[in-house]
Amino acid sequence: MRVTRDLSSARWRKSSYSGGQQGDACVEVCDDFAGAVPVRDSKNLAGPVMMLDGVAWRSFVDSVKDGSL
Repeated sequence: MRVTRDLSSARWRKSSYSGGQQGDACVEVCDDFAGAVPVRDSKNLAGPVMMLDGVAWRSFVDSVKDGSL
């Protein structure tokens, strides 16, 4: 079953691990959703949003920190 969440009033923030140069891989997240972390590409604001649960988000963040991504 697919659940759609209203992200029209979401407050996005750019990841502190995103590069500072234009064209770098930039990820934005929203912290305002219980039980999910919306993630999007900051270069494509109208594009798709991934909804990750807490375990998947933690795994992603840990992989970025340890350089495996």
